[in-house]
Amino acid sequence: MILLLASQSPRRKELLSQLGYQFKTVNIDVDESYPEKLLPENIAEYVSNKKAQAFDVNPEEILLTSDTIVALEQKILLKPKNAEEAFEMLKNLSGKKHQVYTAFTIKTSYSQISRTSKTDVEFSEISDEEISFYINNYKPFDKAGSYGIQEWLGMAKIKNISGSFYSVMGFPVDLVYEELKKLNCFPENFQNTIL
Repeated sequence: MILLLASQSPRRKELLSQLGYQFKTVNIDVDESYPEKLLPENIAEYVSNKKAQAFDVNPEEILLTSDTIVALEQKILLKPKNAEEAFEMLKNLSGKKHQVYTAFTIKTSYSQISRTSKTDVEFSEISDEEISFYINNYKPFDKAGSYGIQEWLGMAKIKNISGSFYSVMGFPVDLVYEELKKLNCFPENFQNTIL
């Protein structure tokens, strides 16, 4: 089987590689809008499904799509358009708990399944200087909520996390592996290993 990852995210590529899979990346250009009344916990899965439906899968292929959203008090924090927007998001996240929802969809020529992972993340207080330092040095403009958990802000300011660390990075790799295994899609050399 050929595993196709429909993402240009460096984090998702890195995590899937670390899980031991060989894959090809594909680009799916789709409108990522969603119905206004959709609850935060359903948005990532809606978008992930939308991406999968826009791609035709051959019988020997498995397509993997994903989407991550950050929600603070039911308000969605998408990728910031500029430094000012990133600053405002991080200022709002300071000292509060928020939710990160990462969904993925696995599509074959005969099936499609989606799952969502929810993680609660709590920041300690972040000063204006710390926010500016982070934005200037790490430029989190490709990240929902304006931060990467694996970067300086995550290391220095996350007080508590309940759920999957990797899901906040962009992929709930434990759930992805669980579903790929059901399709007999294993990491490279997995079935050749003798214990």
